[in-house]
Amino acid sequence: MPETPASARALRLGVAGPVGTGKSSLIATVCRALGEELRLGVITNDIYTDEDARFLRSAGVLDPDRIRAVETGACPHTAIRDDITMNLLAAEDLERDFSPLDIVLIESGGDNLTATFSPALVDAQIFVLDVAGGGDVARKGGPGIGRADLLVVNKTDLAPYVGVDVPQMVADAAEAREGRAVLALSKHDAESVAALRAWVLSMLAAHRSGDHVPQDPGPMAPHFHADDEHPEGGFVHAHDEHEHADAEAHSH
Repeated sequence: MPETPASARALRLGVAGPVGTGKSSLIATVCRALGEELRLGVITNDIYTDEDARFLRSAGVLDPDRIRAVETGACPHTAIRDDITMNLLAAEDLERDFSPLDIVLIESGGDNLTATFSPALVDAQIFVLDVAGGGDVARKGGPGIGRADLLVVNKTDLAPYVGVDVPQMVADAAEAREGRAVLALSKHDAESVAALRAWVLSMLAAHRSGDHVPQDPGPMAPHFHADDEHPEGGFVHAHDEHEHADAEAHSH
């Protein structure tokens, strides 16, 4: 059977980020903002539990049957990047059971700053940070921060309590992302929720028209290797094949 063109199926939107940044809450916010006009489904990832799925079901944001849990049994990034079989099957089953769907949101288990989705699993991805993790996190970079389709600085309503300058954190994030989209979000702030809603709708439109090409943020951002024998004290190394070739050329 021929493969269904990506633009003919639901937009698969990945949501990744460290533990506790509010990924499940963000998905609930998207469901509340768009659930009445779009046909949505959700897949959550946890290592040993279905806790995130149960949270979303209890929140009443969707028909509980439209929220599926994947128990990865391994490091969270394994199931969204290295071996996507479990998530891919879950997405296909969900789309078959509730066809047609407009968007399937896939939540990663909480991982570190290096976690990104394979473009074979999702069409676009959101990376989530939160102010409680510290205002300097956005400056630290990494593939999710640097190259996800959208970076969300979440829980901005907590900033006064944790001493974080949100505009500065957003500015640092924008610099780290070289101008790619950054959104400061609080589920209690209607303006920021409206901005998130608008971004999701724009991504859906680009997916349907075929104008959006899924990007691979890469397993790791280019990074510096110290080398006492190198004339400049080390060299830049990248895991992307093209960047790797460039880095190697500059290291000689």
